[in-house]
Amino acid sequence: MDALLTTLIAALLAEIGDRTQLFVIVLAARFGRPGPILAGLALAALANSLIAAFGGTLISDLVNLRALSLLVALALLFAGVGSLIRRKTPDMAARWRTGAFLTAALSLFLLEFGDKTQFLTFALASRFDSVVLASAGAAIGIVAANVPAALLGNRLGQVAPLTAIRYAIAALFLVGGFIVAVKALELA
Repeated sequence: MDALLTTLIAALLAEIGDRTQLFVIVLAARFGRPGPILAGLALAALANSLIAAFGGTLISDLVNLRALSLLVALALLFAGVGSLIRRKTPDMAARWRTGAFLTAALSLFLLEFGDKTQFLTFALASRFDSVVLASAGAAIGIVAANVPAALLGNRLGQVAPLTAIRYAIAALFLVGGFIVAVKALELA
């Protein structure tokens, strides 16, 4: 259960103000139908999370607890630094002639591949040694973070101070990464 809750919270926080959320806003403006966009996002998030969690569990038996904890610390620090970087709205899929679901599923899968959320999922799945719970938590967190973007579209930036929220989340990830790293280095 720890894997589910931890990856859910980490993915939810990592996605706020991220390029995935910005792209969901673009898709919402383009298609005006949040249902198929969220369904495509859910499929893409689950696929990416399963890949990351499976990879993470492959290494969990190969390294010791200290190394796994340091991996989690590195993922948190990476997410913190990544949250500080100003994001431009992605411009992909503008000429695609596919519907809302297929465009969302394919483009968001590509956009999320190798993203900080996938790295966090990889690290947390390796730490908890759980493919199913880690991938489910990450996928739920990704979708939950993007529901407001799909429903509100361009108004999301007017309703929520995304930049301030992103900086606060970056601080949480950086402090959390530092604490996990210090604790990992104290392990005997």
